[in-house]
Amino acid sequence: MKQLLVFGLLFALIFGCKNEDALESEIAKVKTDFIVERFDLAFANAKPQDLTNLKNTFPFLFSKRIPDSIWLEQMVDTFQLELNSAVKLKHSDISEIESDVRNLFKHLKFYEPTFQEPRVITLTNFVKYRNKVAVTDSIVLVALDNYLGADHEFYANIPQYIVDNMTTSQVVVDLATAYSEQRIFQLQKKTLLDEMIYFGKQLYFKDIMIPFKSDAEKIGYSETQLGFARANEEMIWTHFVENEMLFDTDNDLPARFIADAPFSKFYLEIDNETPGRLGQYIGWQIVRAYMKNNDVPLNKMMQTEASEIFNKSNYKPPK
Repeated sequence: MKQLLVFGLLFALIFGCKNEDALESEIAKVKTDFIVERFDLAFANAKPQDLTNLKNTFPFLFSKRIPDSIWLEQMVDTFQLELNSAVKLKHSDISEIESDVRNLFKHLKFYEPTFQEPRVITLTNFVKYRNKVAVTDSIVLVALDNYLGADHEFYANIPQYIVDNMTTSQVVVDLATAYSEQRIFQLQKKTLLDEMIYFGKQLYFKDIMIPFKSDAEKIGYSETQLGFARANEEMIWTHFVENEMLFDTDNDLPARFIADAPFSKFYLEIDNETPGRLGQYIGWQIVRAYMKNNDVPLNKMMQTEASEIFNKSNYKPPK
């Protein structure tokens, strides 16, 4: 009987992988039409007499409230020149970024046939790492000075847990996050569970739209951090349940378990071993369970309230 069960599980796994491969083969056939426009290089190479042409080509990057004199000063600003050099050195070849974005767009077009490729424009933004990308229906902006690598000197005063994700491979992950935020709807985020499900939706959206990225990359963990989350999933869930945190509206809880942080705050000896955002990780597993146990389209799930997702997920952490 045990052998039959093992065989059945292997068969299901192989069959599931073949279905996923077939789906990805179909998605690969989707046509995309876009180029990555290098405003960062255009601005770095521009002379004062080129400013008018830049403004005509990229009008949305130039506020009418900012006089030309400011832009001309920026062309020779010392830090701007350093940024230009660093970005040129690191991102002289953006084929990896372009390939990742193309794959993201193929998935978006497959699941959302009305999706139209926007203009994709790279620039610099003085390492404003909280605004690395911006997404609208018609424009995508990527600030390449935020993706120079975790050991770059520009990031010396930025917390390490943030710097760890300032790498080229995270560009498409950040774009997928931005696209997910446009599609998520919840009436409220009052409880810890509300927050967990919100970010669980984000991460599940990445499962579908960027399956070519690893789970660690999707959530912004190292493989070691992801291994901790997986190995301790039951412990984390038990802690939330036994301490009646799920439906608690204490504003301190999202700061401890949802927000970007060097570690999660259980107020236990284990804290220093934990990655941050473990509440997001558990929310991800709840949404995965919900989608596995319910025949629901992605777009509907993104609009479904947290309580319904939780109640219908039948989530149980692995023992």
